[in-house]
Amino acid sequence: MKSYFIIILALFSISINAQEDTYTSQDIAINKHIDGTLLLPNAINKPNLAIIIAGSGPTDRNGNQNFSRSNNLKKLAIGLTNNAIASFRYDKRIVKQIRQNNVSKDIMFDDFVTDAISVIDYFKKQNKYNKIYIVGHSQGSLVGMLAAKDKVDGFISLAGAGQSIDNVIIEQVEQTAPQFTEDTKRIFKILKDGKTTTDYPVALSSIFNIEIQKFMMNWMQYNPTEILSTLEIPSLIINGTKDLQVSEAEAKLLKESSEKAELKIIKNMNHVLVTIEGDNLENSKSYNETYRPLATELVDSIVSFIKK
Repeated sequence: MKSYFIIILALFSISINAQEDTYTSQDIAINKHIDGTLLLPNAINKPNLAIIIAGSGPTDRNGNQNFSRSNNLKKLAIGLTNNAIASFRYDKRIVKQIRQNNVSKDIMFDDFVTDAISVIDYFKKQNKYNKIYIVGHSQGSLVGMLAAKDKVDGFISLAGAGQSIDNVIIEQVEQTAPQFTEDTKRIFKILKDGKTTTDYPVALSSIFNIEIQKFMMNWMQYNPTEILSTLEIPSLIINGTKDLQVSEAEAKLLKESSEKAELKIIKNMNHVLVTIEGDNLENSKSYNETYRPLATELVDSIVSFIKK
């Protein structure tokens, strides 16, 4: 029995090593703001490259925050690289600032676009990749659209909104806390006029904290459908039917704005890109369950799009 157990362990070890040997990993500092991880498939001279851009908040290269740890972007990067597509994912600049205990109060939405462009330019100068694609998740979808124009070969939106962020938030408040709808509309009107305000309900402070109002003003000026309509590159829009944050309707709005775009709706996939068979409680818990695999169709859809 003991020798049998040792053989099993040996075989398991061989399997793990073989999987790890399918790609190499390298940490790269793009500039003083951006650190990330490059995964390169082995035995491919000039692979396609997918640059993965994270969603809102202090999200790291793996797709995690303090209260949300699913490792979804890490799993996506590995899934793509195991299909012979190089991947680069990076920490948002605020993540580095938090780690250094030096958070800037002047961060604007446009800074995230600048960072994405810096990443694109870094890899384009290397001339080591066949084609370069942007894969933007949630807020990263809009960031990616803005950075992609005239710079990359294709764009992929994962759970990206089709409306400006103020309209998205108003809809979310209408659905989840309708008693605050009129306050939400009122405050956004003030922000649209270029002014700030401290007159908001405590319940809405996570949205309208005075320290992030200028960031919100900057973000809400962009209409994703208008931007996508100007991209002259192939685009793929992916959304899940169990996404609690960005509905299928948002994905359909994006599709309607671009004849070049393809639309893929994945049954039971949620916002962190995993499959949910049960209710909203299961859905919410999945944000902190790193053991869950990505929705099966997700990686397959992206790989098929890139390898066309």
